[in-house]
Amino acid sequence: MSQTMTPPQNDKDVSLQVLQPVRKENVVALIGNPNAGKTTLFNRLTGLRAKTGNFPGITIEKTEGSMDLLDGHRVNIVDLPGLYSIAGATDEERISRDVILGQAPGLAKPAAVIVVLDATNLERNLFLISQVIELKVPTIAVLNMIDLARRDGLNIDADKLTAELGCPVVPVSARSGEGIEQLKQVLHLAMHQKETDQAIPHLLHDTCAGCSCPYKGRYDWAEKVTETCLESSRVAVGRKTDRIDRILTHPVAGIFGFFAIMVGVFYLIFSLASVPMDLVDAGFAWAQSFVGNYIPEGHIHSLIVDGVIGGIGGVIIFLPQICILFFCLSLLEDTGYLSRAVFVMDRLMRHVGLPGKAFIPMLSAHACAIPGLMATRGIEDKRDRLVTILTLPLLTCSARLPVYAMITALLFGDEPVKAALLFTGAYSLGIFAVLVCAFVFKKTILPGQSKPLVMELPSYKIPSLRTALLITYDRAMVFVKKAGTIILLISLILWVLATFPTVDPPQDVVDMRQQIVQLQQAGNTEEADALEYKANVREGEYALEHSFAGMAGKVIEPVVRPLGFDWQIGVGVVSSFAAREVIVSTLAVVYGVGEDVAEENPDAFIDRLREARKPNGELLFSTATCFSLLVFYVLAMQCLPTQAVTRRETGSWKWALFQLGYMTVLAYSASFLTYNIVSWITA
Repeated sequence: MSQTMTPPQNDKDVSLQVLQPVRKENVVALIGNPNAGKTTLFNRLTGLRAKTGNFPGITIEKTEGSMDLLDGHRVNIVDLPGLYSIAGATDEERISRDVILGQAPGLAKPAAVIVVLDATNLERNLFLISQVIELKVPTIAVLNMIDLARRDGLNIDADKLTAELGCPVVPVSARSGEGIEQLKQVLHLAMHQKETDQAIPHLLHDTCAGCSCPYKGRYDWAEKVTETCLESSRVAVGRKTDRIDRILTHPVAGIFGFFAIMVGVFYLIFSLASVPMDLVDAGFAWAQSFVGNYIPEGHIHSLIVDGVIGGIGGVIIFLPQICILFFCLSLLEDTGYLSRAVFVMDRLMRHVGLPGKAFIPMLSAHACAIPGLMATRGIEDKRDRLVTILTLPLLTCSARLPVYAMITALLFGDEPVKAALLFTGAYSLGIFAVLVCAFVFKKTILPGQSKPLVMELPSYKIPSLRTALLITYDRAMVFVKKAGTIILLISLILWVLATFPTVDPPQDVVDMRQQIVQLQQAGNTEEADALEYKANVREGEYALEHSFAGMAGKVIEPVVRPLGFDWQIGVGVVSSFAAREVIVSTLAVVYGVGEDVAEENPDAFIDRLREARKPNGELLFSTATCFSLLVFYVLAMQCLPTQAVTRRETGSWKWALFQLGYMTVLAYSASFLTYNIVSWITA
């Protein structure tokens, strides 16, 4: 029996029909080619009600969200990986096919499948929907980006396409919201109708059955359907796209364009983020003051005010910069530019032994190395996949951003142009390290040539602000949750280590306290306050030096001293092996215990670091030390969860330990050279 749901024209049409109850299987699968706008449609339908995880037992990521039907019933939408086929050649294809057939563990068989078709490239998208139709599941075809198709002179007859496919076809623009209500109405009907067998269109059946090559048969069918349903006059648009691509994909100009765009992004990060960062910092300072007023002085006061609020505040302050970064990257991806960047970088990557397909995991790794490592499942060649896994953590992830921001604030706090260049340099160093290490592996432990890149460049389009905001919100929540769990736990542990055992203040502090009393009695309050601040700093440093953290720092200080670090920075380096960004909260605790300066100065943390000195009186965070610390965190493997995923993806601890070893040696050596070279230059 053929499926013949005609899209209703309005809500009234739905209300007049006799509908069956919503099916038990209230799951809808969403599938489509890469760059078809599937994620934008998913966000449009589900809003903020989405969560990301893995399919049971495998590392392939899935995104689930929910939406309400017209009668108030809620259905779950599963966003499947973007792919061109469900033939089962890759893990992504197999899991997508299993989900559609109801064979995926822990997930009910979908009551309907929404196939997202790029209306600007209909023929290519029809290959995937032909495979879905053959599975005989209730299918809805969504002609996405219909507004761009009209702009490009593409006129698609949706009624003819419905007849050819044997399933409802709904033209939409997920970016603007056009057609979304009509899609909801069609989905509403699909969830209420009795389950029926969907007939395979005769043309598809005859074409595929009469051809020895099934792929050729499907492409022939797609070509015939496109000729029937499409009228085109897009020559001028193609020429315009070609003119832009001649610049953006040029072997030389394309690379310079890529770095120019990234410099612009980082400039926005520092020029726009200063105001919200000051507000966040002032908010945490107010919280410290407010909470501190209700807790008596003592260890509990220090634990809550300095350990908890101060530790988390030292990391959350960089949240505005992280949000701006992901917002800009989302806009760039939505325009179609990042695919051009993949194409440009492929020429360089293949020379050093990295496959072009590695660029997509590399982009993911700029958010977090873990999803980047999982994305390497799409690289078929074993050697290519292994070299990508080994080098991927060198790229700058969001966990490094607070460290970069802290160091940039120390060096160029009021100079956004220099700050943007330093950030770009840090990102570029990570990319350069990936290329160099991949080349070394190609010549040594992993010899061979990478496979050539075959990819489709999407059409240029206006980005969706809504999608960019949703992605930014999602990444921000991941960062905040991390700050509320791992960073909070480590901050509490560090507070304990930095507070105990307690010691009496040194004699010079006792003398300063007596002098403060004399100054206050003489009415010289300004000088007394200045001396009080100096006494507090000295007492805090002395107490920390004799704490458990100080003892441990003194043990590792000989190892980190050649890098320009003291024992306090050494404590931060060791603690950040759990998560890189923990060094910021570590230094906030290490340099903030026993202080109330943050209540009066929103930039107290950075000011405190700038004032820190070595025993010989030299500035601790000198230019050389700052650059040394930056280089160390660009190159070091300080993320235990990433190590666990490397072990899982390679199937052996051998490669995970090798990754840890070579990155640690690389970071230490480069940091050592940086410290000595910059010290010589600035001497």
